[in-house]
Amino acid sequence: MLIIRFYPVGKKHQRSFRIVVTEKSFSVKGKFLELLGSYNPHLKKANLNKERINYWISKGAKISDSVWNLLIREKVIKGEKRPKRIKERKKKESAQKEEKGEELKEKEQTEEQIEKKTEEKSEEKEEEKSEEKEKDKNT
Repeated sequence: MLIIRFYPVGKKHQRSFRIVVTEKSFSVKGKFLELLGSYNPHLKKANLNKERINYWISKGAKISDSVWNLLIREKVIKGEKRPKRIKERKKKESAQKEEKGEELKEKEQTEEQIEKKTEEKSEEKEEEKSEEKEKDKNT
């Protein structure tokens, strides 16, 4: 499946992006089929090859959410902007961590209960042994 997405270039805190067509399974910094434009988020400047973008869309290429929003802002395509999913992902991850934490707490509680039961049983056995010894001494 083809996808139109950002290809990061530049230094770590001075990123700019190329807009490329690539196979979805390829890595973000992997090889790509065609360069369709560039975007500098610091200057909010985009250079787009509108004809080639429309060509690839007509061939069935999907568009990443970030590129989709950029293309709408630059009026290359029409439609509604897609919401950012970063916060949703973080919420899901934190919810999963909380669930894991609760599961760990439950496991700890069950382990504590098991330990208490084994301690009680061992105490009972010791009491029984001491009672038997006393009986043996008395006889």
